[in-house]
Amino acid sequence: MAVQAFSYSAFLRGPSQVLPSLDDADVILERRDEENLVLMRAERFDATASGLRIAARSLAILARRDRGLAEEVLAEELPWLHWLSETERTSCVRELLADLVAGADTGLLLPFARNLASWRATAEVWSDPQLAHELQGPFPGDGPELHRPDPGGTA
Repeated sequence: MAVQAFSYSAFLRGPSQVLPSLDDADVILERRDEENLVLMRAERFDATASGLRIAARSLAILARRDRGLAEEVLAEELPWLHWLSETERTSCVRELLADLVAGADTGLLLPFARNLASWRATAEVWSDPQLAHELQGPFPGDGPELHRPDPGGTA
């Protein structure tokens, strides 16, 4: 499906100039100081949500029956999983599948998207051995030593 972009102000000035684009495409309304908005026909939205629910549940069923195959499928779609340790890869797949199934069922996919971005960032750190080593610590203190406040003292 094609996507067309319009400025939000163009939509406010003349929605009749923007709305016909919905016949052939979803519309992104670009805003300067806020997140962009997406307009789409309800039929396309419902079809996308329905397809996502079926795909997510199918993948979850596959994972329950053959976790190795589910990991293989995700690894093909998410090649950066290779940079995670086997333990992390298993946790990642389990968490992402759970978030995807819950999100497909509720329509709340932001937790899935955030978790996906978090795991990808973790994998990218592990892809750089020097950075991974540095982030494992120990970390030198770089500020003055602070003493515990006296619980009975005055401020």
